[in-house]
Amino acid sequence: MRKYLRAALVAIAIGAVYFIGNGVRAFSAPPANGSAAPEFTGINQWLNSPPLSMQALRGKVVLVDFWTYSCVNCINTLPHVKQWYEKYKDQGLVVVGVHTPEYAFEKSTANVEAALSRLDVRYPVAQDNAYGTWSAFRNEYWPALYLIDADGRIVYQHFGEGGYAKTEAVIQKLLAERKLSQPA
Repeated sequence: MRKYLRAALVAIAIGAVYFIGNGVRAFSAPPANGSAAPEFTGINQWLNSPPLSMQALRGKVVLVDFWTYSCVNCINTLPHVKQWYEKYKDQGLVVVGVHTPEYAFEKSTANVEAALSRLDVRYPVAQDNAYGTWSAFRNEYWPALYLIDADGRIVYQHFGEGGYAKTEAVIQKLLAERKLSQPA
């Protein structure tokens, strides 16, 4: 009996150490749809753009794409994100790539700049080496897309590859709503 009790206590202790170290992420969830979008925070460098803020982007539809240049899944979503940027940028869509590194070599600004050039990424990219914006969004995935309406609320999230038609439909809906709400 004592042996089982000791084993149970060891298992509880190991679990406690794990959750103390990872508990916030383990029990957090991305912001709920309808909640205010967090500000960009802890950004090391802005590439392709001067610094942006959610406050300054009010009135626009914002697509935040958490990605990293060596993630295959991120690279697979990139053609769609780039296409949406080109197709809708003049209608009020702002795409912001939040480059959050998975590996140490991805923290190098020179490496990120080379990847942006190689991948022909032209929209603003925030280099989030310290996971400040990642944590503010309580994000846990690469790639992760968040659509933010003109009022600054998160209205759609998609994690991983796929869902491109649905994501584009939400972009179109948000842009139409934005157009209707603008004074004539």
